[in-house]
Amino acid sequence: MSYCLAIEGMKPESRKELHKNYHDNHYGFPIHDDNELFGRLILEINQAGLSWETILKKEESFRKAYDNFDIQKIAAYTEEDRERLLGDPGIIRNKLKVNAAIENAKTIIELQKEFGSFEKWLEHHHPKTLQEWMKIFKKTFKFTGGEIVNEFLMSIGFLKGCHDESCPVYKDVLKHKPMWEK
Repeated sequence: MSYCLAIEGMKPESRKELHKNYHDNHYGFPIHDDNELFGRLILEINQAGLSWETILKKEESFRKAYDNFDIQKIAAYTEEDRERLLGDPGIIRNKLKVNAAIENAKTIIELQKEFGSFEKWLEHHHPKTLQEWMKIFKKTFKFTGGEIVNEFLMSIGFLKGCHDESCPVYKDVLKHKPMWEK
């Protein structure tokens, strides 16, 4: 069942406000800021093995812990910063996920040098199938399995599928010209 169908099928009283806000205002909408794109990737990586609700509840703590997802700052993190993150109860304290954030920031800086931005790197590879995207991400980034890549790309409008055509948000997403429509 898609995320859209799952949240739409919930009884109104059981729809979590965090889920509703994310579904209605963020999920599937294009992001044009590299730091925010990177932040979404960090959140998707950290969701692996956990519920999205857990990540949504911790989003502000992630922003604070990871310098508002500033790629330049994160790429320069020291061993002391790694230890700080691993000791921060407000985020997911998983060494592989923390290391992936730091190493992926360094990778994105290189992509920015070559393509001008992380977004332009993504656009350069568009359109691709999920399987093609998975190969590219696996070759380029740390801790990016199939589900992470799929959810990341759907959540930023590069892959179709985050909202069904019957979902009222679907038309709002279309107004923002997601890449999957091109």
